[in-house]
Amino acid sequence: MAKKKGIQLKNPFVNQGYVSPDYFCDRNRETELMLNHFENGRNITLISPRRIGKTGLIKNLFYLIERKDKNAICLYIDIFATKNLQDFTEMFGAAVINALAKKEKTFLQKAAAVLGSLRPVFTNDPFTGMPKMSITVEPSRSQLTIRQIFELIAGTRHEVYIAIDEFQQIANYPETGTEALLRSHIQFAGGVHFIFAGSKYHLMAEMFGSPQRPFFQSTDMMELGPLDKEVYYQFANAFFEKKRGSLDQETFNQLYDRFEGHTWYIQSVLNRLYENCLHVKSMDDVNREIVHLVESKSPQYESLAQFLSSNQFNLLKAIASEGIVDKPTGGRFIRHHNLASASVVQSSLRGLLDKEIVYRSQRGYIIYDRFMSIWLKRTFG
Repeated sequence: MAKKKGIQLKNPFVNQGYVSPDYFCDRNRETELMLNHFENGRNITLISPRRIGKTGLIKNLFYLIERKDKNAICLYIDIFATKNLQDFTEMFGAAVINALAKKEKTFLQKAAAVLGSLRPVFTNDPFTGMPKMSITVEPSRSQLTIRQIFELIAGTRHEVYIAIDEFQQIANYPETGTEALLRSHIQFAGGVHFIFAGSKYHLMAEMFGSPQRPFFQSTDMMELGPLDKEVYYQFANAFFEKKRGSLDQETFNQLYDRFEGHTWYIQSVLNRLYENCLHVKSMDDVNREIVHLVESKSPQYESLAQFLSSNQFNLLKAIASEGIVDKPTGGRFIRHHNLASASVVQSSLRGLLDKEIVYRSQRGYIIYDRFMSIWLKRTFG
């Protein structure tokens, strides 16, 4: 993972990617705990809703590991877009090979010899100019290739740290035995440390907590909640003060509560406030920037709406109207929003859940994208 040392950002409120600890808020306790797990040979399962800061935590952890050990290899892979074992193998294999190649000059040749039958393709990264390899895996050879990839990892002299994000995706692969296949290799991977991260609590808890699943009790479980409100405020206000501005604490608290501590949304608003407002004094300042953000995303939301059935879209508008819905098939909710029958609502809800437009929290059903929820409420009232 490339480290970006000494970078001074014009706007310190990063909402895409990771820069350095200078622009990363807190998570000291979680970081120390994860380092302790690794030092004592324990892999980690990390569960949190999307946009709380899971990816940022992992990349900050890897930054610190690489700063301490220049020879360490830290690898982050997001498998959300994979649909089967072949997709996983190609993504996993290419990521591992290219990461190892950055540490060992002759590694690509070694990898090509081992994986030669898989039609490796050598290219140069258009941004860094560094050589990299991609592989094409025949579906029938996926299991063999997984074994070969782990053999390549085992042959390196480096300490390796691998984070696989949205790990629950493998439970949806059509191939049987994917979990058992990966577990069989991971449990014997000496010198390799894993983080299995996921955003779907029930799936991740089942995968790592059920005695009937291959990964049962193979890791230490961690749940990631929102940042501490006071700590987050001090972090944010320090940047405003540095440019001789200010961020009213009560206003920040209301912003934090509005998005229930979800870091990405708060960072997005703070990014706009930092750009446009020297002294943030009230929610009027905050709401102005939220409106600008939502309006900028309107074409995206309009396009998404075209892929929904009328029943799904009507249900989505109803959920946005209430913010959170405990019983979407209840008579009161259906009558109040002029929805179809309970069975139609149930079917529509299932479709929205499958598309991950809606998710179920502990308090009820809510729209994943909080900005989309605001857009729906403003547009359709």
